Amino acid sequence: MNQSSITNQQVIIVTGAAGFIGSCMVQFLNDNGFENLILVDDFGVEGKRKNWESKKFIQIVERYHLFQWLKEKEPLVKAVIHLGARTDTTEFNYAVHEELNVQYSKNIWNYCTEKVIPLIYASSAATYGAGEFGYDDSHELPFKLQPLNPYGISKNEFDKWALMQTSHPPYWTGLKFFNIYGPNEYHKARMASVIWHSFNQIKKDGVVKLFKSHRPDFKDGEQLRDFVYVKDLVKVMFWMYELMFNKQWKMEHNGLYNLGTGKARSFYDLAVATFKGLDLQPNIVFVDMPEDIRDKYQYFTEANMQKLRDAGYTQSFYTLEQGVDEYVRNYLKQLHYF
Repeated sequence: MNQSSITNQQVIIVTGAAGFIGSCMVQFLNDNGFENLILVDDFGVEGKRKNWESKKFIQIVERYHLFQWLKEKEPLVKAVIHLGARTDTTEFNYAVHEELNVQYSKNIWNYCTEKVIPLIYASSAATYGAGEFGYDDSHELPFKLQPLNPYGISKNEFDKWALMQTSHPPYWTGLKFFNIYGPNEYHKARMASVIWHSFNQIKKDGVVKLFKSHRPDFKDGEQLRDFVYVKDLVKVMFWMYELMFNKQWKMEHNGLYNLGTGKARSFYDLAVATFKGLDLQPNIVFVDMPEDIRDKYQYFTEANMQKLRDAGYTQSFYTLEQGVDEYVRNYLKQLHYF
């Protein structure tokens, strides 16, 4: 940890920096030589401490103190990567999501607009609801979407608000993250990825439990999601940051982007890959889906990735097998952090 002065030093602000994706973003920035970072989050959550305590940064700022801190310190900010959010899809009190996912994001947006700072923020594939309108990241679709839970609603409400603004940051993107997995999600418990849960089930009982299908058009375990490795997410965000900072990002490319792999895979495939990462034969059983999520469950998600490609991103993504194997062997088996 490097806590040098922020005076006359250009910094990058990363919100949600103690969380799963945020801490991976911080490590990727560190790995690329960036230590001039301001980390923003609720740092009182002890379960997240290992996500951030070994990272290199200038200062940590509690999320509720951020705007007062910015006013007092007036740092030279070269970008904001806004990944902080209440992400619990089983939190049904919309007021919680409204405060953290909508109003806080508006405050971030307004700050970046006023100070002429590029902004990259996290949206979510949860905005797409049951997928009845498809998974196209056009700017017309958010106004039709019907998310299935308060989290998805809050993310879509902010997307719609952002699209309607006549004043905005010089460059901005809202990234609709699909099903993310990877290191530094140890603290997420029920909301962790199915790979994390599968790994722990295998270690405890030698078996993976997957949800039965409660729809006749999907077999048990054949529910499909676009699973994306967190290392691909941070690579995309870093690519966007570099173009924005160097003023090579085109204004017409501002807006919403899907961020998945573009290839839906089954939970069964995911469980098999987890067993292979442990050099074990698959042992999979099917259990009833909890009733509290049954009518809000997505059976299929697949990101249309053409827009990101059209914006110039050419790098390949991890396949499910590649990503799960690396995650299991290099992180979960050894309790390592990224």
